[in-house]
Amino acid sequence: MTPARRRPSAALIAAAVCCALAASVPLIYLVVRVAGAGVDTIVTTVTRPRLIELLLNSLGLSISVTVTAVLIGVPTAWILSRVRLRGIRVWAAIAAIPLAVPSYVAAYGWLAAIPSMSGFWAAWFVLSLVGVPYVVLPTVAALSAASTERDDIARTLGRGPLRAFLVGTLPQVRPAVLSGALLVCLYTLSDFGGLALFRFPVLTTAIFRAYATSFDRDYAAVLASVLVLVALLIVIGEQAARRRARGISAGTGRFRRVSPGRLAPLAYAWLLVVPVLAAGVPAVALVVRWVTADQTQAIDPQRFFDAVVSTMMLAGAGALVALILALPIGILTARYRGRVVQTIDALGTLPLGVPGVVVGLSLVFASLAVVPWWYQSIGVLAFAYGVLFVPKAIGGVRSAVSQVPTDLEDVARTLGSGRSEVWRRVTAPLAAPGIAAAVLLVAVTAMKELPATLLLRPTGTNTLATELWSRTDASAYGAAAPYALALLVVALVPALLLSRVGARDESAVMKNGTFR
Repeated sequence: MTPARRRPSAALIAAAVCCALAASVPLIYLVVRVAGAGVDTIVTTVTRPRLIELLLNSLGLSISVTVTAVLIGVPTAWILSRVRLRGIRVWAAIAAIPLAVPSYVAAYGWLAAIPSMSGFWAAWFVLSLVGVPYVVLPTVAALSAASTERDDIARTLGRGPLRAFLVGTLPQVRPAVLSGALLVCLYTLSDFGGLALFRFPVLTTAIFRAYATSFDRDYAAVLASVLVLVALLIVIGEQAARRRARGISAGTGRFRRVSPGRLAPLAYAWLLVVPVLAAGVPAVALVVRWVTADQTQAIDPQRFFDAVVSTMMLAGAGALVALILALPIGILTARYRGRVVQTIDALGTLPLGVPGVVVGLSLVFASLAVVPWWYQSIGVLAFAYGVLFVPKAIGGVRSAVSQVPTDLEDVARTLGSGRSEVWRRVTAPLAAPGIAAAVLLVAVTAMKELPATLLLRPTGTNTLATELWSRTDASAYGAAAPYALALLVVALVPALLLSRVGARDESAVMKNGTFR
């Protein structure tokens, strides 16, 4: 039975609707909050020259980083997929390492090496480095499904290798490149920690400071709504560009790897540059500072252990919330079609375009206004993690469930099993590994989340990210180093998982934003 002909149960639809609405709570409350601020406040805020400056800074940096990531990422993906190199799987894993580096850890490492770094160019440099894998991984997967037949035809017509690639292969992988570019753009637009360390003012830093220093909540809410609007416009623009690119078939997957010949050292060097600059230099700089700084003796082992435990517990709770929200939506969208399903899917994946600082700020407003006892509790922070990363969980659940053959479910139904029994005995066991991998990715990603954690963490609770952030003073590089290095080690898990997932299933991963 095809997905279009299947009809979901009323219970599944009801559960999916409830979960989608729960995932939309921060955005809904933000709209309510802005509407309640009054027209005068909104007009006064949006007409401030400062807002124009922040908006231009955010857009200029996002566009610059995205263009740089594409210019570096596409050639890197081509080398990984089309050049005959030794240990290509190892090189693919190395190319994914920058994903393991939170922007604020990379920025902190580079500041430890070069304390004078600041402003636009410093932010552009570091964010471009950590953003390159968002383009590389989906483009590698797309190149694996593309063919070189059009390139060969172009070469017979007298085109050079580069022109042949541009007219033959590039149109086939353009949707994947656009998806990666979208993720880089959203990542840069929503970044907070790295930009704050480099003292480059953008919308996210202004939102956080408006709440944390002046407690001007209406101003912060209006700024947050502007940021969300910009993010949604970028998502809509990318989707429109991707629809136009779908007119070109993906090819037969037949291609040949080329021998690098004397250019092999250059290819290896190209693959090494970004990982070394994004992870190697910061890691070495932090270790050196840790060993040599006077603050090394001030590190409290018990405090470090408590931060590790809190990080793991909060991330685990967030991953559990994300799974609860994602299961009904993922199952529904994996097995059924229709406008209702599309609407629920859109609501569930809406947080993909909502930065963490906005989710944190919205839940601060919502918890104080509706359930004050919930404010600054583990529950609200876990819910924030769940909402932020529910698109990742939905993508993992949908991908895992869709890979279970529907024929097995149909056979079980013909033998008299009900829907719940079919799920429990057939679908769930087969989909469990994929779902577990998605939960792990959400948990490890949540460990790195900074702005929502700063806004919502319970009083007295510190994580690795907040401990690192509290030591951003230049005199505390040595004391911050172990927290930064611990985050690097923890974050290596999703980077390696993503490198494998990206090679297997580009479409499911990119469509659902798992790389974010």
